[in-house]
Amino acid sequence: MIFGYVRVSKTDQTAEGQKSLIARYVVERKMIVDEWIEVDVSTRQSEKKRRITELVDKVTSVDTIIVSELSRLGRSTQQVLSLVKKLIEEKKCRVVMIKQGLDIDPKNHQDMMTKVLLTVFSLMAELERDFVSERTKEGLRARRERGVILGKPKGVVQASIYDKDYNRIMDLKNLGVPIRAIIDVHLKYGKYLSLKKYIERKAKALQTPPTPIY
Repeated sequence: MIFGYVRVSKTDQTAEGQKSLIARYVVERKMIVDEWIEVDVSTRQSEKKRRITELVDKVTSVDTIIVSELSRLGRSTQQVLSLVKKLIEEKKCRVVMIKQGLDIDPKNHQDMMTKVLLTVFSLMAELERDFVSERTKEGLRARRERGVILGKPKGVVQASIYDKDYNRIMDLKNLGVPIRAIIDVHLKYGKYLSLKKYIERKAKALQTPPTPIY
């Protein structure tokens, strides 16, 4: 049997997108997916909820598992590689990862070893980027669902290196001292544009028009 495994986490790919990729792959090779295993959960869920346990229990040495990409199987490189190792070494089934161009068949040992050795190191970096991106999206979604407002609240002025000298800066500005003189003569640090924007933000926060800056 050929199993098509599809997993989405509500933050990135759609189930249809993955199924379409797998469908094109099998049609081009005159294969047929006998059973689809489709889940809509994040990688934070257990293998049972992601139906990985079910998939491993079902397959035998005459079966093939096809996924759109490796990151659909787990949330870390170690987790994915551990699962793939179990599938090919213990279950003796064929595993196909379309986007990575991997077709690992334990019945062809020479081909399997060649493909793994040539791709494993490049896959590590690629997978970690995918996993970090997915975990970040899931974390942001979880915070939104808890009602946490993301980003800087409107009207809030972020901490600045100039805060400790705020009174001094504003006094000098009100006396008409040019920004470059404030930086070069009085502060001895900072840059023209950043201090200019700092003064403008502070003036806006106080809802008072800033004194013309020269």
